[in-house]
Amino acid sequence: MSLMSRSHWILTALVLAILVSMPLLLPDFWLSGILGRSLIYGIVALSITFLASYGGFISLAQTMLAGIAGYTVAILAPTAIPASDSAVSYWLAMPLAVLAATVAGAVVGLIAIRTRDIYLLMITLALAVGFSLFAQSNIDWFNGYEGIRNVVGPDLFGLPFRTHAVFYYVSLTLAALLYVLVLYVVRTPFGLVLQGIRDNPRRVAALGYNVAVHRIAAFAMAGFIAGCGGVLITFYNIGITPGSIGMTATVNVLVMSVIGGLGHPVGAFIGAVIFTLIDTFAATIYDRDRFNTLIGLVFLGIVVASPDGVLGLGKRLTGWGKRKDTEDGGTPH
Repeated sequence: MSLMSRSHWILTALVLAILVSMPLLLPDFWLSGILGRSLIYGIVALSITFLASYGGFISLAQTMLAGIAGYTVAILAPTAIPASDSAVSYWLAMPLAVLAATVAGAVVGLIAIRTRDIYLLMITLALAVGFSLFAQSNIDWFNGYEGIRNVVGPDLFGLPFRTHAVFYYVSLTLAALLYVLVLYVVRTPFGLVLQGIRDNPRRVAALGYNVAVHRIAAFAMAGFIAGCGGVLITFYNIGITPGSIGMTATVNVLVMSVIGGLGHPVGAFIGAVIFTLIDTFAATIYDRDRFNTLIGLVFLGIVVASPDGVLGLGKRLTGWGKRKDTEDGGTPH
């Protein structure tokens, strides 16, 4: 293991240890309202970062996939209002919801299989908007504009899921597992082929790999990640409405990914923390009726100062990228 790789994992372990100790240091508002919220939305942003960084394509359908998981767990939830005839236990509803998002992700990949760049953005955005409007107009399944309420999650170790410490630790554990999963997958043969497709799909196809299948599988994995986040977001909001998966939510998750940095999975969580802090306190810092202006200004400032986000800015300030290239025998840049 190289020195930089060892340092990276030591730093990761240190950050994780600090996060584990947060319930002992922070009040409940910061624990679930800031850190917990950042983790669950960071998971959805992670699905965008995975596709963008290792697949070379940005999907705006990830909030839709999170919404599919959210609506599935809400429809099947035993405590949901309005109640459903198909209600099951939360322990069965949660994996079914993630499975639905994974299958939906594969379908999105199948639809967008031959598109890239702006065409991919437009197709995935159209799918996201279309699903939001469908949920808003459908009464039988999604209860229309009002959505589905009282989706509180299962009890865990005898405690309600929405207990601040329980919710935080579950969110942290799942975020850490999905983060490690992404780092592992991109080093497998599948991940290496996916990165080859990102750089030169024709050459990869000439080597005998099925480019279409790999793209669909990448979208399915991104759907799995977004689905995990969607279930937790539904529990956090105690339900789901069409507004929570609409255009605003889609843009917000994209902003998290961009300001954090699309070059590495950790950027999704960095961006989620920054966005959550600004979104929470902007109304008290700036005019309550124009707090979105402050969010936009911060976003523009970060993008102008560092097109590759806060993560890229941090690398340039610390020289991490240069040291890594030098150690690997490459030319510093």
